[in-house]
Amino acid sequence: MSTKNLSDYKLERLEIINDVSIGIIVSEWNQEVTGKLLKGATDTLKAEGIKDNQIQIESVPGSYELPLGAQFMVEHAEVDAVICLGAVIQGETRHFEFISQAVSHGINRVSLDYNTPVIFGVLTTDNQEQALERSGGKHGNKGIEAASTVLKMLSLEYKLLSDSLPENEDLQI
Repeated sequence: MSTKNLSDYKLERLEIINDVSIGIIVSEWNQEVTGKLLKGATDTLKAEGIKDNQIQIESVPGSYELPLGAQFMVEHAEVDAVICLGAVIQGETRHFEFISQAVSHGINRVSLDYNTPVIFGVLTTDNQEQALERSGGKHGNKGIEAASTVLKMLSLEYKLLSDSLPENEDLQI
């Protein structure tokens, strides 16, 4: 895993409706890293045909606030999916463990509670160097992976919904 570029992805022709709306919640903490994650995510979405007006970006103070930020987006911004971007870097205390677990559980809970793709694009690394390697360095960019994941999840939802509809009925995600 340490030599693989994790951002190598292949998207097959995705069947996503043109009016899909994607929210991105990004942590202000570790902005040197999260800014690169955000760029990777937005560049990937745009390369796949998502337009600027289909992407809503909001920030929260730190990674711990990502789940609530995602919940606010789902409840108030009428998005079809949310990408959460952050970086939690190991320090000298157990704070890292508590924050990482809370963030991962919180993001998962919002996704399941709201039946909405909420993507975990949060780096949990031992040090700043590893975070930089995974935010555009030799190990790729977790923001690219998160954007690829959100598109695949929306495509899956679209496919399953369209397969279940009677002919000549419009699909709405």
